[in-house]
Parts: sequence; C-alpha cells; structure tokens
Amino acid sequence: MKPIVAIVGRPNVGKSTLFNRMAGERISIVEDTPGVTRDRIYAEAEWLGKYFTIIDTGGIETKTDELIPQKMREQAELAMDTADVILFVVDGRLGMTPQDREIAIMLMKTKKPVLLVANKIDNNNIPDYFYDFYELGLGEPIPVSASLALGTGDLLDEIFKNFPEDSDTEMDEDVIKVAIVGKPNAGKSSILNKILGEERVIVSPIAGTTRDAIDTYIEMDGKKYLFIDTAGIRKKSKVSDNIEKYSVIRSYTAVERADVVLIVVDSEEGITEQDSKVAGIAHDAGKASIVIMNKWDLLEKDNSTVKAYTKTVREELPFMLYAPILFVSALTNQRLNKIQENIDFVFEESSKRVSTGVLNDVIGEAVLLNQPPSDKGKRLKIYYGTQVGVKPPTFALFVNEKELFHFSYQRYIENKLRENFGFEGTPIKIYIREKGRD
Repeated sequence: MKPIVAIVGRPNVGKSTLFNRMAGERISIVEDTPGVTRDRIYAEAEWLGKYFTIIDTGGIETKTDELIPQKMREQAELAMDTADVILFVVDGRLGMTPQDREIAIMLMKTKKPVLLVANKIDNNNIPDYFYDFYELGLGEPIPVSASLALGTGDLLDEIFKNFPEDSDTEMDEDVIKVAIVGKPNAGKSSILNKILGEERVIVSPIAGTTRDAIDTYIEMDGKKYLFIDTAGIRKKSKVSDNIEKYSVIRSYTAVERADVVLIVVDSEEGITEQDSKVAGIAHDAGKASIVIMNKWDLLEKDNSTVKAYTKTVREELPFMLYAPILFVSALTNQRLNKIQENIDFVFEESSKRVSTGVLNDVIGEAVLLNQPPSDKGKRLKIYYGTQVGVKPPTFALFVNEKELFHFSYQRYIENKLRENFGFEGTPIKIYIREKGRD
C-alpha cells in the first residue's frame, strides 16, 4: 500500500493550497473562507519518481457545537488515524495561536511522525515570532510558501524520510476510476460510505455538504478502485457563489477523469431535468455509466413498479438506453452489493476490443440486411471499418461520401454493433472518414 500523508491544521492556514501544490493540480477548492474544505480529499502525488497518497482535511475547530465543524474534526481525526506521516500546517505570518497548541496536543497522542509546516513564509526574512512554534514540542518548523512553491522540495524530502521502510511507492496502473455524480441530497455520499464501510465523506441533512470532488482509493476482492465523490450539480440559477461554481466545474472534471460514472437519482423525485443534464455530461464524455435509483425503500417494491419505473427512466434518458439501472437504498443496503459487480461489468464492456476482420463481417451483414441510403442517384458505400480506441469503444468507418451517411443509418450500425458485441453500459463513438481523405 502507498504511504499516506495527512494535512491538518486549523482553518485558513493554507492546507488546500499545499495539497494542490503537492498534487500538481488544482484538486482542492482554494478560497479565503474558513471551512471551505469539509471532507477528506485524496490525491496521488509524486516526488522524484516515487508515489504516495495525500489527504486534505477540513480545518480543525477545537471548540464548537455546530454540526459541520464537528464532522470536519471527526474527518480530520480519521485521516490522522490512517496516515503514515502527518503535516501540521500553521500560519507562519500570523504566528502561533491557542488553537495551534490544542491541535499540537491532539497530534502528539497519535504517536505518528508529525512535521510542523509553517506556511505563508514568502521570503528569507523569517519573522521573530516564527521561533515561537518550537514551543509546540513538534520539532523544528519547516518554512514554506505553498502559493509560491518555496520550500516544498525540502518538505517532500523530509516526508520521504519518515515513511515506513516497507512502503510501496510504485505507480498503480490497474485502478478503475469511478465518479459518483448527481443532484445535491440524492444520496451520493451515503452510497459511497456504505461501499467503503466507513464514514469517509461527511453526510448531513444540509444540502451542498460535499463541495469538492473527493478521491478515495480502495481495494475490494483483489481489485483496485478510485472513487470520486462529487459535489451535487445544481441548476445554474442556484449556483450563487464562487465556491459553488468551483464545485460544479469539479463535478464536470471528475466525470472526465473517470472510467465509470454512477449517476445517483432520488427515486422519490424521479428523473428531473437536472438529472438528465448530469447524465448527458457522462454520455457526452463517452463514459461507461450506471443509473443508481437511490431511496428505493421509500417506494413500492413489487415487480410491476420496477418495470414501470424502468420504462419511465428509459423514456427520460433516451440517449442512455445502454446504461444498467439499479434500484437501491443506501439506508437499508438494498442491492448495494450489485454496484461493484456492475462497475466491473461496464468497465470491461467499455474496454472491449473487436478484431478488424470480425467487425467487417458484422458491418457487411448489416449492409446486406438494410441497404445504405442514397441521394440523387449516389448510394453510400462502406468500404471497411476498424476499431481505433476503447473507453469508449471507438470506430472509424471509411466510406465514399460522408454526407450520405445519415444519422439514422449510423444509429442502425451502432445497434448492430451492440447486438453482436454487447458494449452494455457504454456509449459507442463512430467516426466517418472518406477513403483517401483525412
């Protein structure tokens, strides 16, 4: 297992900026507002050809009765429990605070290696109060500026010195990446928590709780998965502040990163216009998808209801007829065990390759059964086809004239490919090329 580094500290000391710097991309939302990062956010980081996992956490509020800050503290404690090395980030410009002292006492009890990181030190003129941080009893503070990338190399060197000797720092290639998307409060985080077997993503009745796309690595039945839980995608009219806008963008990019997309829908509400848009994002991105109808325990569960509901879902998502539909309940665990099985299945379908000879046999048979369209006496000719990619299965068909290849005939060819090769759960892309032209 890769070594894990947890980044903790009080709110607004630059933890997410440091996380983004170490991850090499903008994964955590960075906004000058306390409490922006609420959950543990995972990413893979690399330093000098070696890989490790980093966890960003919400700021630790040591004295509060409010629900969200309490949950944030619980998440930070869980992150510390799983970490091999803990980075305790303090604000080097403001100096030590009573809250820093309380967090330092908490960290000493973990018995884990703790590196004290004094962030926001932008130059070599270290302020006098910087040395007050020695009083925390966590060793020498490491000065960095996460925003300017100053001192981060020295910090990474120090992190690696503290990893366990048996750490596996090689790159994982065989990971299935799964994005969980949907409207706020559809139950995305609850489903993920049940799959993972622990409360890794904050679940509360407050809409919009999950603001970031949260990466969680897990191994199940000998297979490795990266689950990306996303903030709920709201209608644009309801996306009022910058943080919410970042969350919507993060949901789009989470789909782009994924191999498989779980589209979580509230069964009580049914497929809404917004659900259709969310599904459209996955379809347009060419991602294998599964429609998860959550909260099914609240509805009638006889077969006729399932059949009627399936028909309704198909009518509301006509562009996604290939996607399996699962009726589940995160509350009662109903059919949750089917999710992993379906993830594996649609991933394999989206990765399937067809030999050129077999593909052209199927195309030839399809052309004999249904003659290609013609226009002004000129008929479409399909010379041959070849598969040019996977995830999604992508085909190039070489023809005499592209303009003659009407959309309806392309749909016919796609259906014939599905009849012969399956491709369940995944879109198919077909590119039309004129023979002898680019």
